[in-house]
Amino acid sequence: MSRMVKAFLVLDDGAIFEGSSWACEGETFGEAVFSTGMTGYQETLTDPSYHRQIVVMTAPHIGNTGMNTQDMESSKIWVSGFVVRNPSPRTSNWRSEISLEDALIDAGVVGIQGVDTRAITRHLRDRGSMRVGIFSGAELTREEMVIRVRQVPTMSGAFLSADVTTEKKYVVSPPPGVEKKFTVAAIDLGIKSATPRHMSERGIEVHVFPMSATYDEISAISPDGVFLSNGPGDPATMDEMVALVREFLVESKPVFGICFGHQILGRAFGFNTYKLPFGHRGINQPVKNLQSGTVEITAHNHGFAVDAPLGSNFTTVFGAGHVSHICLNDNVVEGLELLERPAFSVQYHPESAAGPHDAAYLFDHFVELMSKFKVAASHA
Repeated sequence: MSRMVKAFLVLDDGAIFEGSSWACEGETFGEAVFSTGMTGYQETLTDPSYHRQIVVMTAPHIGNTGMNTQDMESSKIWVSGFVVRNPSPRTSNWRSEISLEDALIDAGVVGIQGVDTRAITRHLRDRGSMRVGIFSGAELTREEMVIRVRQVPTMSGAFLSADVTTEKKYVVSPPPGVEKKFTVAAIDLGIKSATPRHMSERGIEVHVFPMSATYDEISAISPDGVFLSNGPGDPATMDEMVALVREFLVESKPVFGICFGHQILGRAFGFNTYKLPFGHRGINQPVKNLQSGTVEITAHNHGFAVDAPLGSNFTTVFGAGHVSHICLNDNVVEGLELLERPAFSVQYHPESAAGPHDAAYLFDHFVELMSKFKVAASHA
């Protein structure tokens, strides 16, 4: 257990919350976001989409299940800082291999405890996500801390996928006993390990490419489909990726995007994106499927959205399309689909639902599109 000293969480609007140091002492900066899940903090910490963000856990008691190697979504912890009210003093889950605090210390993550995380969440909900800093063990005045926070770059205009993408291509094959049926090129913009695993279980051999991969490099494996992963940053900075996606849309290659990939596909359709006031994060977001009328309980982690029209079909250079899903909390577009080409996306995470697994059918839909594409190609 680390020693505790006075610590401060400082927002760029001048609000300051006083607590105690936790995990590592020091200073850290990022965008303040909140997560409403009572569990799943390990998946949050290791999700590359949280790169350069300081996460406030709304639930008051965090850490009792510890950490383990099986639930890692990537090879490291990505958050810039971690904010909790009451960290568990002990780990009591049989799957735990290391305590949460020790894992944060090993990763060099600065944290703060003893603050009212629900008050901070209400503050962010009312005023929007903003820059934030955690300070412990520093002799700074309140005014100096606020100035330091206001010098931090904002998330708008941030190009971050290059920080989190894989350095070289790797392959996730179907597990033993599962026949290979398709080959998919997954572009790693901050991909989570659960995503290629879900696809491989459906007979897909997943080739995970770095975001710098070219059209020719991806086409060299003759993929049956292209997958666009989640990731951090502002989709408005991804012009090269948008141009790459359009090349695959031109040849009617099946394309499936989630979260950041959804926003990039939306831009490829010709839409703009915009920054949400405080984003959608957590494991309990209600999304309505506009085709079936069903409501899915989904996991979210995004701060931007696609500015697409609700209520009617839209027209793109690739043919007609429609908004397929909306968030019932605020009517934000949560899904897009072309009607004349095999391309669709959702802004939530079908691979990471804590349960119920309402969105798992989306991987099956991707398989269905690739099957139809193969049949069409064989008759061409």
